[in-house]
Amino acid sequence: MKDADVSRQIQQMIRFIRQEAEEKANEISVAAEEEFNIEKLQLLEAEKKKIRQEYERKAKQVEVRRKIEYSTQLNASRIKVHQAQDDAVISMKDAARKALLRLSSDKKVYKKLVKDMIVQGLIRLREPSVLIRCREGDRKLVESLIEECRKEYSEKLNGQAPKVTLDDRVYLPPPPKNGAMDSHEPFCSGGVVLASEDGKIVLENTLDARLDVIYRQKLPEAYKEALVSMNNAV
Repeated sequence: MKDADVSRQIQQMIRFIRQEAEEKANEISVAAEEEFNIEKLQLLEAEKKKIRQEYERKAKQVEVRRKIEYSTQLNASRIKVHQAQDDAVISMKDAARKALLRLSSDKKVYKKLVKDMIVQGLIRLREPSVLIRCREGDRKLVESLIEECRKEYSEKLNGQAPKVTLDDRVYLPPPPKNGAMDSHEPFCSGGVVLASEDGKIVLENTLDARLDVIYRQKLPEAYKEALVSMNNAV
């Protein structure tokens, strides 16, 4: 074989080897790029997942804080409403007490009221002997009404009236000084307290006791009216 033929074959082999090497290199490059892209996509998805989880965690925290804040504000609002209702109801009761004091200062009206209270008490007790207590300032008034009350009792029940004695040793508290309803000292706006002779049965028929009874009975209605008044004011 001539040198030229040998040289040509060698060049062909070199070209073949080079071509195979280039093709192999291209395959490796393509495979490496695909692997890189896959790995990059996996890392990207992993980071996206972390971000979503972190967002969800923070969103839950925000929602929990929002619910706590809402609950706190709601409770605070309820407390304010209840306090306003209490203040309104107490104000209504104080106004009623002041009205009772004005009532007891009207001698004609108060005299009839005390007489009716005594007769009512005697009928409710139905005891043969009754002791009456009143404010010291009402002593003469009550004394002047005893026989009239016994007579009315007899007429209403068609029977013998009980023995009625005025307690001249212990008196009910006086009215509040200068109309001060917030005084811590005991006071009585008017009326009487009746008791059986042995003291086992006591009927408190004072204006304050009657107001307390009405107050307890009307309390739900009073709160409702107070709430309506507050809503109208708003």
